[in-house]
Amino acid sequence: MDIFLQVLINGLMLGGLFAITGVGLTLIFGIVKVVNFAHGEFLMVGMYATYLLTTQFGVHPYVTVIAVAPMLFVLGVLTQRFLIQPLITARNQDIQIFATVGLSTALINLALLVFGADIAATPAAELRSSIQLGPVRILTGQLVIFLTAGALVLGLHLFLQHSQAGRAIRAVAQHRAAAQLMGINVNRVYMITFGLGAACVGLAASLVAPLYPTSPSIGTYFVLTAFVVVVLGGLGSIGGAFLGAMIIGLIDSFAGFYVGSDLREVAVFGVFLLILILRPSGLFGGRLNLSHVS
Repeated sequence: MDIFLQVLINGLMLGGLFAITGVGLTLIFGIVKVVNFAHGEFLMVGMYATYLLTTQFGVHPYVTVIAVAPMLFVLGVLTQRFLIQPLITARNQDIQIFATVGLSTALINLALLVFGADIAATPAAELRSSIQLGPVRILTGQLVIFLTAGALVLGLHLFLQHSQAGRAIRAVAQHRAAAQLMGINVNRVYMITFGLGAACVGLAASLVAPLYPTSPSIGTYFVLTAFVVVVLGGLGSIGGAFLGAMIIGLIDSFAGFYVGSDLREVAVFGVFLLILILRPSGLFGGRLNLSHVS
């Protein structure tokens, strides 16, 4: 039973990691209706920024979020304004996807040019220490990520439901033309939303960097799982993305322990394929009310 509880807790902590990296992705898709294939590279940029601020200036990794999240917000706004927005009226909407794929490739190669292919480790030994809670042990950094993921989902829900900007965002998500007729600046809403989604991944970068080595390809690992989480939770559903992340984290943890570590990704992507076949809208698509913006 102790082993089962440990595997269960590991799965929930892993789910928190997937949630905090996937929430920004589902926010962007739910409102801007663009699948951002550069989402993982935004995370990589944030992790390198965390690494530099920590090693060069002695800033604690968690404190770097004060600079990293706004930096990623600006990067998201610029991406929407100068890369996505000119393509919104394009006859073939798939060109927006190709644009984000191109941005992803450009960011990876820029990181290789600046940092090389070597792995960078953000120093924070205390965040890799464990906390004993009864029969289970939890890494301090993992617990912080899990709690922050829950707070982020709740904060986004309150923002979207109760703020004027949040209501404008939900109006654009529901009907772009009607929102524009009501005087809402749709292009500005898109830029703010893309910026918020990128800022979320900036927050994730500052929390993830102390636990995972940073490299130009690190974003690929996280973004693939983030896409599974978003599809499982229902495209555009922030609450669904959180619950989907918990499910994927548990599948990954139990499959890795009871089936084999080399079959963890097989189990995760097997679930992904089943969801696409049986329920393309996701498990919670259209039914979960928590910040369902699309």
